[in-house]
Amino acid sequence: MGRESEKEREKEKEEKLCKRCKQIYSPSSNDPSSCRFHPSFFVCRRHDDQKRYYELGPDDPPYAAKFYDCCGAEDPEASGCATGLHVSYDDE
Repeated sequence: MGRESEKEREKEKEEKLCKRCKQIYSPSSNDPSSCRFHPSFFVCRRHDDQKRYYELGPDDPPYAAKFYDCCGAEDPEASGCATGLHVSYDDE
């Protein structure tokens, strides 16, 4: 039983939290396609090309547009548009 709990503690110690996608990951299985994230922010403004129409909420001013600046996804919970290695808060 002592070995089992020792292995569990080692596993927990090895697991890290990714600051991009907020997933828990193991550095030993981190590869270039492990993390899906948005490299830019979710913004509230008119899109640069001004050709897209966005669904506005009832309290939004007519100029408000909410989307990810990197890909244009309008859902704040949209899956990331870029992939890469997980990045830990410990890596700074």
